[in-house]
Amino acid sequence: MKKHTKIQKKKLMNFNPKIKEECGVFGISNAKDASALTALGLHALQHRGQEGCGIVTFDGNHYFSEKRFGLVGDNFNKEKILKKLKGNYAIGHNRYSTTGENTLRNIQPFFADTNAGGIGVAHNGNLTNSILLRNKLVEEGAIFYTTSDTETIVQLIAKSKRKKTIDKIVDAIFQIQGGYALVMLTQNSLIGVRDPYGIRPLVIGKINNSYVLASETCALDIIGAKFIREVENGEIVLIENNEIKSIKPFPKQKLRPCVFEYIYFSRPDSILDGKSAYEHRKNLGVALAKENNLKADIVVPVPDSGNAAALGFAQHLGLKFELGLIRNHYVGRTFIEPSQKIRSLGVKLKLNANQSTIKDKKIILVDDSLVRGTTSHKIIKMLYDAGAKEVHVKIACPEIKFPDFYGVDTPTKKELLAANKTNDEICEYIGAKSINFLSLEGLYKAIGFDKRNDNYPQLTDHYFTGDYPVKLIDELSDSKITQLSLLNTGSNN
Repeated sequence: MKKHTKIQKKKLMNFNPKIKEECGVFGISNAKDASALTALGLHALQHRGQEGCGIVTFDGNHYFSEKRFGLVGDNFNKEKILKKLKGNYAIGHNRYSTTGENTLRNIQPFFADTNAGGIGVAHNGNLTNSILLRNKLVEEGAIFYTTSDTETIVQLIAKSKRKKTIDKIVDAIFQIQGGYALVMLTQNSLIGVRDPYGIRPLVIGKINNSYVLASETCALDIIGAKFIREVENGEIVLIENNEIKSIKPFPKQKLRPCVFEYIYFSRPDSILDGKSAYEHRKNLGVALAKENNLKADIVVPVPDSGNAAALGFAQHLGLKFELGLIRNHYVGRTFIEPSQKIRSLGVKLKLNANQSTIKDKKIILVDDSLVRGTTSHKIIKMLYDAGAKEVHVKIACPEIKFPDFYGVDTPTKKELLAANKTNDEICEYIGAKSINFLSLEGLYKAIGFDKRNDNYPQLTDHYFTGDYPVKLIDELSDSKITQLSLLNTGSNN
């Protein structure tokens, strides 16, 4: 297994300058077309993971599973495939790997037979003590098939001496640490779990008599389900016999959802704290504008991540909002082999300057975040090459100085630009005339929290502050997995 603090090698056409969310989960109970509805839900959550997808169903007697590399629409788009997934209960998963290599055996949901019956598990997030737990389980005789931290959860459930499945799950949850949202499937029951700080998201919806669990509300919208509420931090929800039961086994903690759900991860139409992610991002742009002292001809977003913030920025200051960069939405993941010649084209595979709009203009370029800076450098050069007079960069979040260990693929601290350079050095590196980041206080106010008031929930904002709410046990111990030696070819066949 690649230790989760290290950057994984990216395919060229998986090129993305942003930090990446790890996975989307979906589950539905007591629905006639459970597999098809799950496929639709996963399609709505495709932005959360594109490496692989899977569905597990239960028909009252047997479980059925299909797991594939690639996109949902390429794999679960035919009736004959969905007909194989029999039953009225289903869970599904979109994968973007941060722990475990990209092989078919690491694609979820995972399934196991226990002495209390079968269980399927779909997991969004990362455990911070999974390697420690895994090595202990291996010493006790456990056999692992994957390199995913999710299998550690499955093993803990299977090993529990408790008799009831829900009690086995509670037993396992008490042993794990990190940021996680789990959707589980047992005999005629659907179970959702959210970590004690609520770092990773999970929502509840309902369509007719069917309850739905999903990473975001956009997955409810696509199937016509009504949003009920979020799963609370530290809560386990048990759905069976068309009823929902809440179990809260943990000591109460202050809610600290991941700040990047608001900034970047969630789809713009998903609801967070009663507002769409789009509204939150426009508000971040307004907050950025309030901290601005620069005049310019036009405001240009880095599409699509900077669109909402740039719009809020421009509207607040009464500046012209222009699409100075045009995005190509049809760049496939396997469009071309990653030769050095093609790699050098870089950003132009996805973006191109709208020359007639930006020529001879003083531009404020707005994006949601800045990570390594290599892409920003190319974009700014592209704008200057197209005739821009000046390019000033505004970032709608604070400087990212610390990596993540709760289910987000971030570079190591060594590769985070703001962790190693001053703002003046960053400006020189990316070739901008000036650069400004949104203050932490401005971010909190824009989202609707007040960091100075303990009555308000905090956010998991360690990217900017280094304040990690859950102890980084594996990271501190530098634990590694060494016992898995079989290489998998990763075939879909």
